[in-house]
Amino acid sequence: MAATRVLLLLSRRAESPGFAHSVCRLLGAGPGLGPWSTHCGLKRGRLVLSDGPLPGASTRLPLQRSPFCPFAALEQQFGARAAELPTNRGVDLGVAVILQSSDQTVLLTRRTSTLSVSPNLWVPPGGHVELDEELLDGGLRELWEESGLQLPQGQFSWVPLGLWESAYPPRLSWGLPKYHHIILYLLVVSQESQQQLQARIQPNPNEVSAFMWLGPDVAAAVAATEDGTETPRHLPQELPPSVLAVELEEDGGTRPLALPVSTLLRTTPTTAEGKERVSTGTKFALRLWLQRLGR
Repeated sequence: MAATRVLLLLSRRAESPGFAHSVCRLLGAGPGLGPWSTHCGLKRGRLVLSDGPLPGASTRLPLQRSPFCPFAALEQQFGARAAELPTNRGVDLGVAVILQSSDQTVLLTRRTSTLSVSPNLWVPPGGHVELDEELLDGGLRELWEESGLQLPQGQFSWVPLGLWESAYPPRLSWGLPKYHHIILYLLVVSQESQQQLQARIQPNPNEVSAFMWLGPDVAAAVAATEDGTETPRHLPQELPPSVLAVELEEDGGTRPLALPVSTLLRTTPTTAEGKERVSTGTKFALRLWLQRLGR
């Protein structure tokens, strides 16, 4: 098995969660939707989650999974399908950056349609954490690799927002999960304005096909459109029909894109398809961001 990236302390006993096991359940999550407050230690290249207080420096972060998490569904079925999952893999660690400008907008990127995992999804910049890499450094590296943005030292602050148990495919109806991550969302607050940051963005066309800045009002509508529910809740009365995004062209240039807000309000379909939408984990992170803004 590869080096442990996500380590659990259950009743003070260290345990490396297996690929097929729901981390939320192992930490004592009940049948509800969460989130569940979790003791968390941020280590170099590793995340330590505990069902009790950790010795030394630690924090408590909300941990959540989707209502249709395939690992939770497999554990409830007790069927032969769970036996098809790998037994020599653990749970991987990812980090994603909610980059906030000084005028309180956040950056989202659309993954290219050619990616094998989560194509056409709107997500914040993020990816895997390297071995022996500080979690903030990993997030800033991914931000730079995907958007070309490097934040000057001393011109930003940051705080951990929350944890998301991620699976791909995201629904059991799409097929057995091939990837299992705990995603640490970091809020990085820049002292630069959206206009200043946008002037320096150089998206990586291998990973990013478009990008946009979301303000609190539209973000609240997106965050309220919860996957696993029939209808959105608490939507603002007046939403613009579209938001301005920037789309990459094949020749390396960019063009403005009027992105329908209805696209951002889509939920995860029950059958596998590559429709453009905001990922369920991103909606969770946007809710946490809005809470910090007092929205």
